[in-house]
Amino acid sequence: MISHHQPVRAAVDEAGSGTDTTASPVPPDALIILPVRETVLLPGTVFPISIGRERSIAAAQQAVREERQIGILMQRDAAVADPTGLDLHRMGTIANVLRYVNAPDGTHHLVVQGEQRFRVDAFLRERPFITARVQRIEEPETLTPDLEARFRHLKQQALEALELLPQAPRELISTVQSIAAPGALADLVAAYLEISADAKQELLETVDLTARIDKIAKLMAERLEVLRLTHEIGQQTKAAFDQRQREAVLREQMATIQRQLGEGEGRSAEVQELSEKITRAGMPAEVEEQARRELRRYERMPEGASEAGMVSTYLDWLLALPWALKDEKSIDIAEARRILDDDHFGLEKIKQRIVEYLAVRKLAPHGKAPILCFAGPPGVGKTSLGQSIARAMDRAFVRVSLGGVHDEAEIRGHRRTYVGALPGTIIQGIRKAGARDCVMMLDEIDKMGQGIQGDPSAAMLEVLDPEQNATFRDNYLGVPFDLSRVVFIATANMLDTIRGPLRDRMEIITLAGYTDDEKLQIARRYLVKRQLDANGLAPEQAEIDDEALRQVIHAYTREAGVRGLEREIGRVMRSAAVRIAEGSTTHVRIALEDLTPILGAAHFESEVAMRTSVPGVATGLAWTPVGGDILFIEAARSPGRGTLILTGQLGDVMRESAQAALTLVKSRAASFGIAAEVLEKHDIHIHVPAGATPKDGPSAGVAMFTALVSLLTGRTVRSDTAMTGEISLRGLVLPVGGIKEKVIAAARAGLTRVMLPARNKRDYDDIPEDARKRLEFIWLERVDEAIVAALEPLPAS
Repeated sequence: MISHHQPVRAAVDEAGSGTDTTASPVPPDALIILPVRETVLLPGTVFPISIGRERSIAAAQQAVREERQIGILMQRDAAVADPTGLDLHRMGTIANVLRYVNAPDGTHHLVVQGEQRFRVDAFLRERPFITARVQRIEEPETLTPDLEARFRHLKQQALEALELLPQAPRELISTVQSIAAPGALADLVAAYLEISADAKQELLETVDLTARIDKIAKLMAERLEVLRLTHEIGQQTKAAFDQRQREAVLREQMATIQRQLGEGEGRSAEVQELSEKITRAGMPAEVEEQARRELRRYERMPEGASEAGMVSTYLDWLLALPWALKDEKSIDIAEARRILDDDHFGLEKIKQRIVEYLAVRKLAPHGKAPILCFAGPPGVGKTSLGQSIARAMDRAFVRVSLGGVHDEAEIRGHRRTYVGALPGTIIQGIRKAGARDCVMMLDEIDKMGQGIQGDPSAAMLEVLDPEQNATFRDNYLGVPFDLSRVVFIATANMLDTIRGPLRDRMEIITLAGYTDDEKLQIARRYLVKRQLDANGLAPEQAEIDDEALRQVIHAYTREAGVRGLEREIGRVMRSAAVRIAEGSTTHVRIALEDLTPILGAAHFESEVAMRTSVPGVATGLAWTPVGGDILFIEAARSPGRGTLILTGQLGDVMRESAQAALTLVKSRAASFGIAAEVLEKHDIHIHVPAGATPKDGPSAGVAMFTALVSLLTGRTVRSDTAMTGEISLRGLVLPVGGIKEKVIAAARAGLTRVMLPARNKRDYDDIPEDARKRLEFIWLERVDEAIVAALEPLPAS
């Protein structure tokens, strides 16, 4: 097919240097050569060309400098980055450089106009750009009757193609009509033909004008056939559309005649079926009245009416929803405990709270139970807990993903006035579950956004309020739907992003990360079996021992949950599957020494001892949305004027903690044996590594104070100790949050001692038993206690 758009860009090569390369003058009988990729310039056409290779830039600049013409030659192989004369076609086009542009972004552009064909006699030199001695090829000026007949035929083909093309420019039609030279017309048509660059090169190398016009006319005949068929298909489509309109009118007339003759309605069977379904649906009176009102409207509509489809879809939604409530099933608490224990290892307090929730639902099935929200890092089992609750209650389970929802209509639905309107995700979930008393998991409720279409968090207020959701009104349905029997369970990673009123409607149950022993048990009980099934392996074909699993947990994953652990176990099982599929063995046992060839070098290693081996480095504990973590506080001093320098992308609160720590050190310098001139004549630099990660909060105060005292006294911090806590200018250690996650992170990192604020003893019971056994807890009232417990004594001189 012919394109009516002028080609606007010929990609010559990659972006390159913008340096002006000066070369010696080109001999008068030589032509500067510019190699191009996948592009053929035909005489009489104008092309913009982008250049980037040094030799191409040098060639273009030399041609502009000497006001010379340039030869455009296409490469035989576009993949050659630095072509020589042997890599170029021998036939090309001599062009005038109309414009040379050096763009601000460093790219170079040429606008060239093809003038005449040429053939290379010999390449003269390759550097700094290619030059050649060429032979210009003249077009025949005599117009024989045979050539004139071919010329007129080609012009007729071109004009017919332009007429068939939609929105063809009138200027192009006028140009074709005004061309008097057969060669110019042939080259113009060839330039606009949608054919490959090699095919255009063949037309460029066809010097005989008669043969060239014959080739182009043959190509044009093929393109014209395609254009004619396209035009014919378009006409048939339009005729079919007109025919459908005619049939709609005839159907309406036929329906009118049938009503006059009393021969029944065209839709009588369908309307009767819908009416029976409404009767059996068990709808509330208000909903049934609305459904029958819409059914009467549908009955009166002509079959061709556009609104008939919208009403039919609306009735389908009303009939598909589970209006009637099934008989309440009794909850077996013992069975619920068994299901929770089978599906999840550990999480004893969480499972106990779920059992309490189920017990209340059993004793008061019509009561207003709280909305549970499982909050915790990814991969700790929030979604699977919801599925276990559904199994324990023997109810249907449906998951509604709220991540990225920023439109209120996605919760409440769109009004039926809009084309393609649908109910919101809540009603869609009810229809998918097929039960009004299902368990609905509102996943990632903390990821809801807010846009110009409204706030979906505000719409969720009605959904999650037991006092209101019995009459939830979806915009699409326009009638109330009772959500009071739905068991809503939400999940979130961060509670800070959940709006206060919405958080107030939920009971937050926090899931911290797993300890290493818990991960080992989860891997042994669940993950290995799941990956064996996923990779088509039987338990007797592949196994992995406990030491290998511990190494995967310690050296290849560092996370609060177990998703990364399951991925690594999957990689191990896939390697076993390959060996078994190849037939090299029938049983694979993965031991500790087999991990490195499969998983590569360890991804994580304990760096606490290495980091804290010099004075001025302390190990702190941090809370993140994906669980606890350790971080290092590094302090250094240099000659200066007592300035405090803070780096590591610290937030305002953390910067203030650093300033408070330095002030506290200065006020107690004498008691620590720190000379005043040391603080006056040195700048103090505090840095928290992982500088690309923003950090904030007051809990690093103790670690910063300890790092500063360590730096200024020359005593190193114990490598087995981590600490957290806010400090005051009076030297008090104040309580902080996230103790459970921080302690688990310390145990996961291989530490054996943690220093915590004494007022956080209330959080001790929340810490997993495994972490409590592995760690020594030091409770701090004042910062002096931290220095005594954390710093090593000075080495003997």
